[in-house]
Amino acid sequence: MTADAPASVPILAIEGLTVVFGTTRGDQTAVRDVSLTVPAGSTVALVGESGSGKSTTAAAVNRLLPANGRVTAGRVVLDGRDLLTLSEREMRRIRGAGIGLVPQDPMSNLDPLMRIGDQVAEALEVHDVANGKAAWARALELLDLVGIPDPQARAAQYPHEFSGGMRQRALIAVGLACRPRLLVADEPTSALDVTVQRRILDTVDAITEELGTSVLLITHDLGLAAERADTVVVMYRGEIVETGPAAHILAEPEHAYTRRLLAAAPSLNTVREVRRTPLDSVAVEPLVRFEGVSKRFALRRRGRGGGDDILAVDDVSFDIPRGQTVAIVGESGSGKSTTANLLLGLETPTGGRILVGDQDLTTMSRRETFALRRRVQPVFQNPYASLDPRYTVERSVAEPLKVHRVGTPDTRRERVRTLLDQVALDADLGTRLPHELSGGQRQRVAIARALALEPDIVVLDEAVSALDVIVQAQILDLLAELQNRLGLTYLFISHDLAVVRLVSDEVHVMRAGRIVESGPPEQIFDAPQDGYTRELLAAIPGAAR
Repeated sequence: MTADAPASVPILAIEGLTVVFGTTRGDQTAVRDVSLTVPAGSTVALVGESGSGKSTTAAAVNRLLPANGRVTAGRVVLDGRDLLTLSEREMRRIRGAGIGLVPQDPMSNLDPLMRIGDQVAEALEVHDVANGKAAWARALELLDLVGIPDPQARAAQYPHEFSGGMRQRALIAVGLACRPRLLVADEPTSALDVTVQRRILDTVDAITEELGTSVLLITHDLGLAAERADTVVVMYRGEIVETGPAAHILAEPEHAYTRRLLAAAPSLNTVREVRRTPLDSVAVEPLVRFEGVSKRFALRRRGRGGGDDILAVDDVSFDIPRGQTVAIVGESGSGKSTTANLLLGLETPTGGRILVGDQDLTTMSRRETFALRRRVQPVFQNPYASLDPRYTVERSVAEPLKVHRVGTPDTRRERVRTLLDQVALDADLGTRLPHELSGGQRQRVAIARALALEPDIVVLDEAVSALDVIVQAQILDLLAELQNRLGLTYLFISHDLAVVRLVSDEVHVMRAGRIVESGPPEQIFDAPQDGYTRELLAAIPGAAR
């Protein structure tokens, strides 16, 4: 089939697909009798909440199901060939060249011991697209294409030296490296800010138009799906419940579940109903104060010789009032997560001061820093990565208590039960391992662990960005309820502007390490003063062009 084949001829046809997982509780059907087609040169979005079966369907297309998963019925036809009948050797030739894959979690899919540029070049070399210096040169072009700044320097770095958004961009470069006929993109932009998201998806659209590459987009963002896809397929509990043109699904959803998805998604028109202590009318005591804080990192370059420094945080000053939520927004690499890590004591400032109450983090001894960790606790983006897969829920939540020698085994056990109750989890889940929980349940466990030491401040670094909209709404409600009941103070790091408007009392917009605009959410979102803020708002899916 050529790139100019009729759009009505499907590149991919999934016919009656059923996938079953073997578990300790017997066989569980994850996907039941699913059928869909992806025409040449088109984008089909598969939408649903966590556990709906959308990612399992994507994994079945690539024949990358977990060891306990098996296809019990159906066909997966790519360009006229049933992939389920091919040998593993034949499938290896198709993966990458025929089907490109962009998975969701970059830290699980990038080799931590390989430089980023080598990983992109490897994809080219495996399929004999380019080799040696030519592969490296093409890798730099691909990194530039997906929006990674200074690709020559960045290509020489390792995954841990990239921000979450930049790691995701590197994965997208790998997925597009061989210009595949079909790109399976499993939540490809959930970790990306809206401006980079738009650039990435514009790139995918351009390749689709140029080569007839088709895209199967897996997402929990119905607004994004409606903007980017020709057809939207809605999945619920392993079955397809609604299919149709994107505009129709968004404007006139027929199934109750589709309507529920739309209702749960925050938008820029959603405002916080209750702000207990408005910043513009009451002086609130600052619990945290950043005073002229800077952080500089050294960059590595390929080959001999040192690299340039990067100023990740540049003369940043702001306060976090007690009992309120201060949000920092900005694109990947803007410095927002580095700012969070400075408050957590995971990074040391190059200049300036960070005060928590009357304590200066920059002059503390190791013992004082250890004691401060009881007051400042984190909740990160990926709960599966931040929870030890060998620890039960009870052990994970109790770990901070044990490390800080709080209580006895019996009192710690009782404290864990109380914490699980606070985050609306059944105490019986304490015996489960992380892989036995849903994404939303794992994030609730991470929140319970953060609350174990009764902190004053919780740093939420993209804590809801990987969750589907229904679970996201539940977690945001939980955080608001806990803040009201326990008097918590939040530093909320996010690239999701609609969520920020919903939860924040004060917003700081960061770009290239500096705060370019600050104010209450109504001011930032209704009357932005800085051009970059306006650019961020305009890049939101569904925003007026």
